[in-house]
Amino acid sequence: MKFDSILAEINGFGKFQIALVLIQILSRITLPCHFLLNNFMAAVPSHHCNIDALDTGAVFGNLTLDQKLAVGIPAERDGTPSSCQMFSEPQYEYLLGSNSSKGSFTVQCQNGWVYDKSTFKSTLATEWDLVCSRKGMNKATATIFFIGVMVGAPVFGFLSDRFGRRPLLLVSYLASLIFAVLSAFSTSYVMFVILRFFTGMSLAGISIMAIVLNIIAWFMFTGIFCFSFKNLHNFFYKFFFYILVLMWLPESARWLVAKGKTDAAHHYIMKCAKMNNRSKCMSTITPAVHLKMFLGFFLLKYTFVDLFRTPNIRKLAIYSGMLWFGVAFTYYGITLNITGFGLNPYLTQFIFASIEMPMKIGVYYFLEKVGRKHGQMGSMLLTGLCLFINIFVPKDKWTVRTVVAVLGKSMSEASFTIMYLYTTELYPTVVRQNGLGYTSFLARLGVSISPLIVLLEDLWHLLPAATYCAVAVGTGLVASLLPETLNTRLPEFIEDIEKPR
Repeated sequence: MKFDSILAEINGFGKFQIALVLIQILSRITLPCHFLLNNFMAAVPSHHCNIDALDTGAVFGNLTLDQKLAVGIPAERDGTPSSCQMFSEPQYEYLLGSNSSKGSFTVQCQNGWVYDKSTFKSTLATEWDLVCSRKGMNKATATIFFIGVMVGAPVFGFLSDRFGRRPLLLVSYLASLIFAVLSAFSTSYVMFVILRFFTGMSLAGISIMAIVLNIIAWFMFTGIFCFSFKNLHNFFYKFFFYILVLMWLPESARWLVAKGKTDAAHHYIMKCAKMNNRSKCMSTITPAVHLKMFLGFFLLKYTFVDLFRTPNIRKLAIYSGMLWFGVAFTYYGITLNITGFGLNPYLTQFIFASIEMPMKIGVYYFLEKVGRKHGQMGSMLLTGLCLFINIFVPKDKWTVRTVVAVLGKSMSEASFTIMYLYTTELYPTVVRQNGLGYTSFLARLGVSISPLIVLLEDLWHLLPAATYCAVAVGTGLVASLLPETLNTRLPEFIEDIEKPR
C-alpha cells in the first residue's frame, strides 16, 4: 500500500489536518511582518542638507527657516529643496526674486542632513544617514535579508531531512526570535545587516517546514488558506505563541517512514485516524506495513539533477524557474515600494493588505472555472498592464495612481498564490519537493534583486517602473508555455511527463 493511499483512507483533509493548518497559521503570521519590515524601518523621509555651517554672520541668523533654505539650498524642478546639494555660500540674491545662478556653486552636503520626522521618528536612513550617495546601503538591507532567506532554505531543508521537521522548526522559531530582537539593538550598520541576514535564514526554516508539514492536506485549500491568513500580519505580530503551539504539532509521518521510524509514523497515523473517526479503516495497518513503505522510499531516490535529465522535465524546470523568479521579482517590487502615491505609507500598506484577502478568496473559485494556466498568465499580464499605466500617470494624480497600484498589487498577489498551487501540480510526486526547492531558490533570488532595481532611477527616473513592467509581461508569456493541470491526472513519476498517458 502507498503512503498516499493511507492518507486517503484516514480522510486526506479531515479534522486532524484542519487542526494542523490552524496551528501553523500562527507560524506564518509573522513571516510577512519581517518581509515587509523594510517598508517602514528603511523608509527615507524628506530631507535636505544641514546648512548651519552657512551661518557666518548676522544676516543669515535673522532669516526665517524658509529664507535660509532659499539662500542655502538649490531648488529642484518641482520647487522643493534639493535633498543632496547645498550652496557653498549663501545666495542672498534669491531673497530679492533673482533667478540668476551666476556665482552660485553647489556642493554635496557637508554637515549631514535634516530629516522630516512628522511620519517617521527614526529609520535606518536617519540613524546612519543612508541617503544620497549612501542610499544603496539602505536598499541593500532588504537584499541582504532576502539573501539570508535564500541561503536558509537549503540549509534548513537539509537539516530537517536529517533530523526531522519538528525539532528544526523549534530551532527556527528560537533563532528568528533571538536574531530579530538583537537586530533592534544594533549599534552599527554592519552589525544590523549581519543580524538581519541570520534572521532571514531562520525565517526560511519556518517557511519551508510549515509547507512540508501541511503537504499531507489538500493542496489547493491549504495553500490558499494559509496564504490568506498570513495577511493578518498587518494586525498581529506575536512570536511567543510559536513555542506554545509546537507541543501540539506532530512530526511529519512521511519523513518518519522515509527514515525507517515506522513505530512513530504508525503512532501519528493512528492519532490522525482516531481524530478523523477512521480508526476502523486502519485496523489492518501495522508498523510492518510502514516498513514496506520505508523500503519503497529507500529504493526511490531522486535529486535536483533529475529535474534536468530528460527533455520534458527539463523544459518544465526552466519555465517554472523563470515563472517563480518573475512573479517574486514583480510582487516584491510593488510591495516594497509603497511611497510615491501621495498617501501616508501606513495607509498605503493598509490598503494594499485589505485587497489581498478578497483576492485570494476569488482565486480559490476562479481556478476551478478558468484553470491554472490562464489564471497565472492573465494575472501577470494584468499586473504588467497596471505598472505600464502608472508610468504615464502624473505623480500629483495620487488618487488615480493609488487605484491603479492597488489593482496591480491584487493581480500580483493572485499570481503569487496561483504559482504555489500550479507548481505542486506540475511536478511529478517523486521530484515535487526537489522542484519546489529549486523554484523557491530562484524566487528568493528574484526577491533579493528586486529592491535594488529602484537605484536605476539615477539613470532614468522611469527605468525601475519600466523594468518591473517588462518582467511582469515576460513572465505572463512564459506561463503560456506551461501545460494546464485543471481536471487532469497529476503525474507521479518523471515518465508520466516524458510519455503522457
